[in-house]
Amino acid sequence: MASKSSSAVELDVGDRTVRISNPDRVYFPETGATKLDLVQYYLSVGDGIVNALRDRPCMLHRFPKGLSGDKVHQKRLPQGAPEWIPTVRVFFPRYGRHADELCVRELADVIWAVQMSTVEFHPWNSRRADTERPDEWRIDLDPMPDCPWPRVQRVAGVVHEVLDELGAVGWPKTSGGNGLHVYVRIAPEHGFADVRRAALAFAHEVERRAPDDVTTTWWRRDRDPELLFVDYNQNARDHTIAAAYSVRGVPEATVSTPVRWDEIPDIDPRDFTMKTVPSRYAEVGDLHAGIDDAVFAIDELLEWADRDRLETEPPEEDS
Repeated sequence: MASKSSSAVELDVGDRTVRISNPDRVYFPETGATKLDLVQYYLSVGDGIVNALRDRPCMLHRFPKGLSGDKVHQKRLPQGAPEWIPTVRVFFPRYGRHADELCVRELADVIWAVQMSTVEFHPWNSRRADTERPDEWRIDLDPMPDCPWPRVQRVAGVVHEVLDELGAVGWPKTSGGNGLHVYVRIAPEHGFADVRRAALAFAHEVERRAPDDVTTTWWRRDRDPELLFVDYNQNARDHTIAAAYSVRGVPEATVSTPVRWDEIPDIDPRDFTMKTVPSRYAEVGDLHAGIDDAVFAIDELLEWADRDRLETEPPEEDS
């Protein structure tokens, strides 16, 4: 149920009431989508976005004036939060500071963040119980500027092949841009450095099998602009990427959308938008719903890293 005043809408979200101010503010000028449209989108994929964010520190990409205004990357919870909004405290050694970040438990937490002008949700790959031990290994298939989409699709097939041989279940999704992400649930038994090193070993194996398509070259400036970078850096501490079902802050309002492996050869990531994903979600549900039931141990990947004498440097800032 929703009630309106002259300048706000109140929505019942579960057991909470969330007030949406300026509901008619246009957030996406190219499509005309408003703040309330964005709220309604996140309500339509509620179980999925909560599943993607639950108990994870979350950086918010906020657009207080919509896409026509400035973008704010916000680690700390925005001021004015009601007492029921959950947070988790994380430490940032580089700055010697702590921050209390949003840590979603229910859909109302997401909708409140949208009320605070959040468009994109970027969660950590670790959870509240131990923020220093990731439970998610992220494979980021990041195309360089001149890399064609069919190359991304082709490399996804190689990734799937290697995961199958390892006995790991991968959960793919579009990035909301030109790439693909694949998540693998792992036991929270290792720190970020080990998970990133395991990710590097995997990336090297994909590169070995597809040398004409893939690069793992460290510096962006040294990469062939036509190749696909398997970005193991996304497993470094405090590196985040858009969550499953997160809208992206681009004019077309694309969405980072879970897909099936057998769909990848035929999809165009531009087809998954704030307008189209709700009907898809109503039809297929949350394709990542079972991710917590398929836990993989990264020990073999760490053995590969030892075998190949792989060492990771500090995370690359411009990756």
